[in-house]
Amino acid sequence: MARPRLHDDALRTRLLDIASQVISADGEGAVTVRKVAADAGTSASAVYALFGSREALVEAVGAEGFRRFADHLAAAGRDGDALDDLRDLGRAYRRFALSDPHFYRVMFYRGVAPADGTRATAVEQPTFRVLHDAVARVLGDAPPERVLSAAVGLWGLVHGLVSLELAGLLPGDEATREATYAQAGRTVAEALLAG
Repeated sequence: MARPRLHDDALRTRLLDIASQVISADGEGAVTVRKVAADAGTSASAVYALFGSREALVEAVGAEGFRRFADHLAAAGRDGDALDDLRDLGRAYRRFALSDPHFYRVMFYRGVAPADGTRATAVEQPTFRVLHDAVARVLGDAPPERVLSAAVGLWGLVHGLVSLELAGLLPGDEATREATYAQAGRTVAEALLAG
């Protein structure tokens, strides 16, 4: 008979959420197994059973952020009009950042490095490839360097707008901020794509 699982996926998710909040607020160095376990209402042994080490927990936070981000991007349209699908991708980016701001900050501001010390550049991430491919669909037969340049520019645009919103620097209520995001996206994206 198989051994029963002592710790479930819900606890794992709770530990990752708590660790992401600690890293987002105070940096990687502030993460301790004891603190994360206490905040999750569990024991340090549960953290070790699920992750193996403090370092593995911290690394798992970054991986979880990119997994959640990829899920949001995967939900965006890819079968309709290329430009509409690209806009939907921008909205998915914003939805992820607003729904998981701690993970967003860990991914893009704290830069949790993998255990082996390597760090992929942003354009090497699978999530960037989704944007790159969407831009390539819009630009058709454009040269690869043109597609890459437009994709990086669009990423900078949505990242900057979302970062300003998360920092509380965009005025207005949710509907106003959403409209600002959409309008800026349309205006600047058209210029970037027109090249």
